[in-house]
Amino acid sequence: MLKIYGMPVSNNVNKVRYTANAVGLDYELIPVNLMEGEQRSEEFLKLNPVGKVPVIQDEDITIFESMAIARYLVNKTNSDLYPQDLKQRAVVDQWIDFSNIHVQGMLTRVLFNRLIAPMVGAEVDEDSLNFGLEMLEQYFPVLDNQLGVSTYLAGDNLTLADINLVAILDPAQAAGVDISGYQNLNKWFNSIKQQEFYQKCHTDYNEVLAQMQQ
Repeated sequence: MLKIYGMPVSNNVNKVRYTANAVGLDYELIPVNLMEGEQRSEEFLKLNPVGKVPVIQDEDITIFESMAIARYLVNKTNSDLYPQDLKQRAVVDQWIDFSNIHVQGMLTRVLFNRLIAPMVGAEVDEDSLNFGLEMLEQYFPVLDNQLGVSTYLAGDNLTLADINLVAILDPAQAAGVDISGYQNLNKWFNSIKQQEFYQKCHTDYNEVLAQMQQ
């Protein structure tokens, strides 16, 4: 059986779990306690020399990096979530890259400074925090406009681009980032969270985060 190493609180781990659920693959979630530093253990570093989650083991192959894993899973199952058509796939990849590089990059700054830094006793970088918030105000309208044109990011069908983005946005509310003012984006986000691939993991990410904080 497919093994996914990580924690349910990690949005990158959930990106992989959502994908596995969406393509109908059974898997075993192998817990990796990030707070205890298990990702830096000698045993784990044999799986991922970077010392991060997620990692998967599927028969004789081990893969790290969440999008590499997600693409592997959809290719393994020949899923329409990642179209075979060159032009359609390029559009999906475009929105994946935009979401990862710009949205996740900036949201991570906010998430670290508002949630993680206080938890681990790290210094809050106000400049990084404010820059992240400023840039998100530029990037969210791009997503909102696109979702006003089509039902999903890359057209009228759910794709890997949508699964990627919902995982990225999962911690937004907990980090004090409000997307409710972006009508199309907010509607899309709430709709995606009702889909089976999401509900198989949890009904709401904030519940998972609250459990971890306890």
